[in-house]
Formats: sequence, structure tokens, C-alpha cells
Amino acid sequence: MPVHPSPSPALHLAVALDGAGWHPAAWREPGADADRLFTAGYWAALVAEAEAGLLDFVTFEDSLSLQSTDPAGPDGRTDLVRGRLDAVLVAARVAPLSRHIGLVPSVVATHTEPFHVSKALATLDYVSRGRAGLRIQISERPDEVRHFGRRTAPLDPAELYGEAADHVEVVRRLWDSWEDDAEIRDVATGRFIDRTKLHYIDFEGPRFSVKGPSITPRPPQGLPPVSALASDATVYPFLARSADIGYVPAHDAGEIRTAVAALPGTPHLFGELTVFLDEQPAAAERRLQRLDAAHGAAYTSDAPVFAGTPAHLADLLLEGREAGLTGFRLRPGVLAHDLPAITRGLVPELQRRGVFRRAYEASSLRGLLGLPRPANRYAAGRPAPAASTAATASPAA
Repeated sequence: MPVHPSPSPALHLAVALDGAGWHPAAWREPGADADRLFTAGYWAALVAEAEAGLLDFVTFEDSLSLQSTDPAGPDGRTDLVRGRLDAVLVAARVAPLSRHIGLVPSVVATHTEPFHVSKALATLDYVSRGRAGLRIQISERPDEVRHFGRRTAPLDPAELYGEAADHVEVVRRLWDSWEDDAEIRDVATGRFIDRTKLHYIDFEGPRFSVKGPSITPRPPQGLPPVSALASDATVYPFLARSADIGYVPAHDAGEIRTAVAALPGTPHLFGELTVFLDEQPAAAERRLQRLDAAHGAAYTSDAPVFAGTPAHLADLLLEGREAGLTGFRLRPGVLAHDLPAITRGLVPELQRRGVFRRAYEASSLRGLLGLPRPANRYAAGRPAPAASTAATASPAA
């Protein structure tokens, strides 16, 4: 696993972008722009706001089925946001419109081939000039199984996380299958690539058999950061094996310390919070109640829900940092309201306390996170990967 970043008083911040916001009634709020949810301009504006707040990165939610209140399948509801754009394609579309912020689309490993993911994320890293990241998910949903027809429900989560770990391993090996200087581009000799610096990965596992090499050169970051959500401790082994960034629910300091102790080799652990922010605590509570009334039920989440002021949220984030977290991924309850409250309220509060950047200090996502650019595992003098039957033989012309 990558090494821990250098110790720093700075707190890292990300926001999770999803629809009009994480509350089911968010699309009904003034300024929600629900009629623009499926336009590039909508997502570009959100990323621009996050970048203006100097956030480390944004994540783009995704799934392979319609959103639903029923985890087993479609709920038939027509009063909630239904439908979404592809996260990787949205990130690629907004990448040229941003300059500094990291772009981290979500990918469902359960039904997506790692070769496709490696190529798509390498492409995103190129078009963003080194700001791509990957958020890996699994899916047990029977309706998604039926969309692809290659498996039979029910699926075992433990098996799916084992498969996801292999998925990440294949993706990373494919990113490394081109050495950094494999492209020669020598017009005089007519040599565009050095074929001795392209490598088979020869991965063999229970779910994947991938020869390689990739058809895309090694990404600018070498290995774009991989992240995943651990809603409970059963996901910790996957984080420990595969993640540069783990998102964990931040219910209390004790739970945070347990996660930190269980994941000493994971470079970054971010707390996960859904937030509703206003200048007065009572105003935030009233807004949440109004949203709940519009939805017809109290909002529930797999992450803690915070309703209060940016200053009180800053207190909570610093308590999490003291317990061992390096940052937070915040889910804005209503993007039109709570994303600006993060960038224009929370960020200045953290800056006043001396724990958040006042300018972007690196040009890559790995740089923003304090992660060094990793050496290529297949380069001369590097040992071959230990897992499966990896090989470093170069492909023939």
C-alpha cells in the first residue's frame, strides 16, 4: 500500500455530488435547477463552486439501476429524482473547465470490466492533467444483476468485496503496464514507442483473467488514487488492501478511533457526513424539517446527519481530526444551498482556524493529498507483483 502522507495540520475536504442533493426533496427547493440535472453546465457549475472553495476533490455518484428507496429494486416512485448521467463521462466533460480540483467518479466494480475502467480513468487523468481519482463500489441489487444477465442473485457481499479488490489490482497493474518513458515519438527513427517498456500483467483470479498491456499510456499520476466507502467494519479488509482513501461514518470519536486503529496502512481516512447548513442552528433544523415534510418522511442516511452552522460543523470536523481522520467527505443535503455554505461559510471558518489551505499547493490530486507519485512496478530493477501469476515479459510487436 502507499505510504502515509506527510504529517500536516491541514484538513482535507471533499464533497459528494449527487442529483440535486442528498435529501430526497432537494430537487423541489428554490434554485435547485432540477430542469438542468442532465446538462453539462449543471455539473460544471457545481465543480466550479467546489474549486472556488479550494476543496481537494469532488466525487460523482453513480449506479447501474434507477435510484430507489428499496434496496432490493425499483420502488416505482415518481416524486423523486430518477435517472442519472454516467459519472466517468461527466468528470471527463467538466475536467477541461476546471484547473485544480480532483475529479473522482464512482464505478460499480461488480458489473464493470477492469480493463474498461483502467482505460477510462487513465483518459480522465490525461484530460484533467493529473486530477483523476476512482471511487469503487459493489452492488448486490437483484435488478442490476438482471440488467447484465451474467450472474444469479443473491450475491454475497464478502465475495463481491474480494472481487472488487482483484478489480482494483488489475486496474493498477494495467496503469503500470506502460512504463513512463515507453513513448519515444522519434520522427527521425520512426519509433513511436519502445515495445520493451510495455508489459503483460498476466493476472489470473477467480473472476478475472487479464493479459494486458493497456492500450492507454501510464496516467500522469502513475496510479490515480482509489477510494471506497466503508459503511461498517466488514468493509475494512477491502479498504486495507485496496484504498488510498477510505470514507467512514463519523458518528463519534470512539468509532473513528476504532476505524483508524483497524486501518493503519490506509493513507487517508475521511469522515462521512450529510450536512444541512445555515447561519443559525434553528434555521438549519427548520429547513431539514421542511424538506422532511415535503418528502413525507424523516431523512435517514448511512452516514451521520449534521444540521447547524458552519462554525459548529468546523468544531465537529476538528474533533474528527483529533481522533485520527485526515479529512471529510461532505454530502450536501441540498446542493444549491449547502454546497455554497461549505465553500463560503465552512471553508473561511477553517481558514481562520489555520487548518485549511488558502491556495492550491499542488497540480495533481496525489499532490493535494500528500501522496508521492509511485514508481512503476514493471520498470527495470523493480520486483514483479506478488499476487497471482503476474509477469513482466514485454509483448511482441
